Order: sequence, then C-alpha cells, then structure tokens
Amino acid sequence: MIICKTPYRISLFGGGTDYPQWYSKNGGEVISSTIDKYIYISIRKLPPFFEHKHRIVWSKIERVKKTNDIKFSVIKKLLLNFKIKEGMEIHYDGDLPARSGMGSSSSFAVGLLNAFSVFQKLRLNKKNLAKKSIFFEHKILKEMVGIQDQIAATYGGFNSIKISKSGKFVVTKLINNHNDLNQIGKRFFLVYTKISRTANNIAETYVNKLTGKKKENMRRIAENVKDFKNILQRKKYDEIGPLLHKSWMEKKKLSNAVSNKSIDSIYSDGIKSGATGGKILGAGGGGFILFYVPLKNQKKFKKHNKKKLIIPFKFNNHGSKIIFKDR
Repeated sequence: MIICKTPYRISLFGGGTDYPQWYSKNGGEVISSTIDKYIYISIRKLPPFFEHKHRIVWSKIERVKKTNDIKFSVIKKLLLNFKIKEGMEIHYDGDLPARSGMGSSSSFAVGLLNAFSVFQKLRLNKKNLAKKSIFFEHKILKEMVGIQDQIAATYGGFNSIKISKSGKFVVTKLINNHNDLNQIGKRFFLVYTKISRTANNIAETYVNKLTGKKKENMRRIAENVKDFKNILQRKKYDEIGPLLHKSWMEKKKLSNAVSNKSIDSIYSDGIKSGATGGKILGAGGGGFILFYVPLKNQKKFKKHNKKKLIIPFKFNNHGSKIIFKDR
C-alpha cells in the first residue's frame, strides 16, 4: 500500500495570470500558500479474489471489471495513461469539499500522480511532478485550469510562482520562518459560502476573452503581486486587507459568473463586521471566501459571523509527500 498526503492551497494575488492564455503573451506571477488541510490518497494492488478488477472509494464506491467502466474520470484516465494492468484499490479522502476554490482538483491530480509514480518505481523530483501534473490536467483531462495549483501542491510553502511566456516556472519561498507564517496566517479567515461550482465552467466565461478592458483588469491584478511583496518586506500586514479588496474588485469585472448575490452579501457582511478586504478563492462562483481581519477587529468579526461556517487553518510549508509505503 502507498499513501500520499497532498495539501490544499490558498491563492492570494495574481490569480489568472497562470492561465496559458495569459502567460503565453504576458508572463505571469502568483502568490499562494499551502495550508494544513490535505487530500489523502491510498493505492494498493487488489488481490485477485474478487469478481471486480478495481475498487474505487470516493463519495461513491465503485467496483468494476474494466478500467473503462470507472466513473471517476480522473482515476480512469490516469490508469489508462499509466497503462496499469493490475487490479487496483484506490481510496480518496479530503479535509475540505471539492469544487470550493481550494485547488482540490489539482491537489488530487498531484497526489494521484505522486502515488502511482512511486507504485511504478519512478523517481520524480518536485519540478517533474509539477510538470507531469500540469500536462495531465491540460492534455489528458483537457481542463481549463491554470498551472499555479499543481505547482503549489507539489512544492508546498508560501511562495511566489513566476511564469515565463514559454511556461517555465520559478518557485521562490517568500516566508520560511514558522513564526512569520503564524503571524500572517492568524489574520486570515476562511468562510464557506456553501456554494459548490466547477472552476472549469467559471474560467470558460473569461479566460479566452482577456482583451480590451478585461486585459487592463488583468494587468492591475498582476501589479498587485509586486505591491504585496513590498508589504511583506516591510511587515505592514494590515495593508494586505485593502490590497485584497482592490484585487477582488478587479476580478469581479472579468465575468458576471465570478460572483453572485449570495457571495456579494457574505463579502459585504464580512467587511461590515471588521474585515478590511477579502476575495473568493479559485475561479469564482462559490466555494470559500478568504477574509483579512486585523487583530483588533477579530472579536467583532467572530461574534458577528458565528452562524457562518468558518474553517480554521494555518499556512505551512508542506508539499505532496508519501507518508506510507509498504510493497
């Protein structure tokens, strides 16, 4: 059996510049961090004592005789792509819901590729695992996704991910000290909107249409990365909230699908109760809203939002890793 543990991520600034449609013409840079919430994937060779060949356990339990009969398309396509002939048992568990803007689909792809690479005795360094995960999502699954999530889930940490027009990327750790991670992390709150959406569908409404005014919106989103780095250098953390708000206002202009009345209401309520900024995570349309709340306002924020589902979390430096192997 092989068990892989892969983190979710929070994207802070520059989101959208990691789509090929943007960075191939302009380059891109994203600021993101992994958090202490994880996807766990276990795989093992299934003994030949059953009527079925594969057993896949996720929100459903699948027992199938042929790989092509698997309904979980990501697993099916990976088994076919890896040319796995053995019967497999695969379990998937996640600390957070899917389709919620936390990069879960890419974390799942990274974790699955990591586990099966070990199963096939392939040695992949972080760069190669990230590149294979990007290729898998773009070329095999044909998803309209960026490339930041696969890189973040693979490398782990609070990083800048800089992307050239050719698609090459450089990962630079921005916060390495555990105390600094905690200091900045305790000012953020994750609020669940209870709206599930598919990032691919939201992204399709604007990624191929980044011209004219929308191109200018994207340029301003990209410029916020530099501003955030400046805030970090000066450790003026309470400037992060207004910068997040500024970035969120630009993102909303990209497509009517990015936000809705329910999201706007939760966001407005968060600002009234002490947050100084925030944003929807991922492509938009639902999932989690990230709020920045100065320490002096947190008592008021918690009291006002006690009926909402607030998820505690911490930033961390852990990327995808094998936590158990017994073959």
